[in-house]
Amino acid sequence: MNTTSGNIRVMIVDDEDLARQVIREFLSSHPELELVCECANGFQAVKNAADLNPDLIFLDIQMPKLDGFEVLELIGPNRSVIFVTAYDTFAIKAFEVHAIDYLLKPISAARFESALERAKERLSGKLPSAPLPVADLALAARPPAQYLDRIPVRDGSSVFIIPVGKLDYAEAQDDYVALVSEGKKHLKQQTISSLETALDPSRFLRVHRSYIVNLERVVKIEPYGKDTYVAVLSGGVQLPVSRAGHARLRAFLDR
Repeated sequence: MNTTSGNIRVMIVDDEDLARQVIREFLSSHPELELVCECANGFQAVKNAADLNPDLIFLDIQMPKLDGFEVLELIGPNRSVIFVTAYDTFAIKAFEVHAIDYLLKPISAARFESALERAKERLSGKLPSAPLPVADLALAARPPAQYLDRIPVRDGSSVFIIPVGKLDYAEAQDDYVALVSEGKKHLKQQTISSLETALDPSRFLRVHRSYIVNLERVVKIEPYGKDTYVAVLSGGVQLPVSRAGHARLRAFLDR
């Protein structure tokens, strides 16, 4: 825990005021819980999680701009989270990212107390936690056969949303990817392999072990050396193309 007093620092994230009020009332009967923040959207949650470092987060899933899984991806996996939602369809995904519990609205007092007890066990170390790597959170949250339509990126306490249609290309940089969109580069802690599986293969192609390109941006392929090529993008950027990527890229351009 973060406080020397032994209190559990709690943050509530929900775009519905009534839902936040219900949780707040349940918390009021527990003096050992300290409510440090309420957030009405995911952007506020990402900023306040970084600033306040709460021990426990009650997190709604379906919210505008950023959903609960995207929030968790941006604030990191080593968080004690109880998801709160009106839908049971996300339960499996919630436990795949090792949530403490999954509360369905309307929340009963008994279910709240049960979840809270599990949270205390997790925070005290009695309940083991094995969170997924950050890069896998988005994959766990995505329904099968559904590809990303946007990529959230955190820069300090700021959050940027990149629509995939505006992504020019991605470049691997160790455990990060550099996402290039509209002339700007954003770093995201994610492997390029996990990003590749999350993008629609009919729109994006891994042309090199370090590069994924938006096929709509490719203007032509030019020789670069013996058996090597570069892909020239609409903005003039040149990306290396491996032998494996060349045939697939050539096939796309010849359609």
